[in-house]
Amino acid sequence: MKTLLAALPFAVAGFAATAQAQSAVSELPADTAAAYEGVDDGQPIGQSAYRDWTPRSGPPWTIGYASSYAGNTWRAEGLKRLTEEMLPVYREAGLIDEVIVTQSDLNDSRQIQQMRQLVDQGVDAIIVCCSNPVALNKAVEYAYDNGVVVFSYSGYLTSEKALNASSNYTLGGYEIAKALIEEAGGEGNFLLVSGIAGAASSESFDTGAMRALEEFPDAKLVGQVWGNWTDQVAQTEVQKFLATNPTQIDGIIAQGSQETGVLKAVLQSGREVMPISLAGSAGAACYLKNHPEWMSHAFQIWPPGDEMELGMNAVIRTLQNQGPIIQSILRGVYRVPAEEYVAGLADDCSIDSTDYIQPGIDVWFPNEVASTYFLRPVDPLEWKAE
Repeated sequence: MKTLLAALPFAVAGFAATAQAQSAVSELPADTAAAYEGVDDGQPIGQSAYRDWTPRSGPPWTIGYASSYAGNTWRAEGLKRLTEEMLPVYREAGLIDEVIVTQSDLNDSRQIQQMRQLVDQGVDAIIVCCSNPVALNKAVEYAYDNGVVVFSYSGYLTSEKALNASSNYTLGGYEIAKALIEEAGGEGNFLLVSGIAGAASSESFDTGAMRALEEFPDAKLVGQVWGNWTDQVAQTEVQKFLATNPTQIDGIIAQGSQETGVLKAVLQSGREVMPISLAGSAGAACYLKNHPEWMSHAFQIWPPGDEMELGMNAVIRTLQNQGPIIQSILRGVYRVPAEEYVAGLADDCSIDSTDYIQPGIDVWFPNEVASTYFLRPVDPLEWKAE
């Protein structure tokens, strides 16, 4: 992990954390603090409100997952990791008895109502994902006042009573866009395929991507579409853009979970396949395996199962009174050579695959790294109630 973090160019010009946030970041070990370079200005990284917080009851706890969207394979993979892999382990350890899942289908008002209902049902913690950074804050306050911690993974909430855990998406957007532009020769016309408008992680990524574009005077952003982190949506939107914009496109900066759809749109357009950002989708990775000259690299920034596991690990530690130091637990992103990225794919892999390439939680958020974000760290599965 130290090697991976050290490989990141954290000292990005123009990137600075706020003075308020630095007081919390400065409490972290140097390797951990490095992941906060270039953080989104809106990301709350001050001191956590849960440093000395204890839950209203001991384990086993009930966890609510107030999902905002179930319409893509990324969310499905995260939910699968939660219910089929993590829940059995935590249940056997006597830490969790139940996970209650709700779906709001990108309706903030419905998600707020569902969160309040989960609190009233007696859950001990609520997990949310990829939401608008301010829309849920009232529900977070309601939960906190009733002894329930709200944890946002793969994105952030701005409430002082919320906890967050994810990659540093602004730095990720910067690194992914910069590498993509360099892959295209440092110049040309570029299309940006964003995620969901208004979602914190989507906006953070785009902020970083725009910063990278500013560093290349001969690189021009000629369009932006929103793919909702869904291959089918991204494919449709990119197809429409390419059909109505005959200008040459030299590269496509794509947020993760939709690069296979982007690739299919380009293939169907009849255009030569240009460099496209790769960040975990196995379908596009299969194309790379069969066309090794296409891209030299990929990135890991939001592996769905590993992101969920990072969030749940932090939730359990908080319920165990381990004392999170900072409001947002951020980890760095890293670049993966193409050969390493596709090494695990079978020779008969398919571009239609909906699977994900993931580094695994032992790389993404191992216990020795997780412990650096907490005042009283212990392996959650080895923790004993006093």
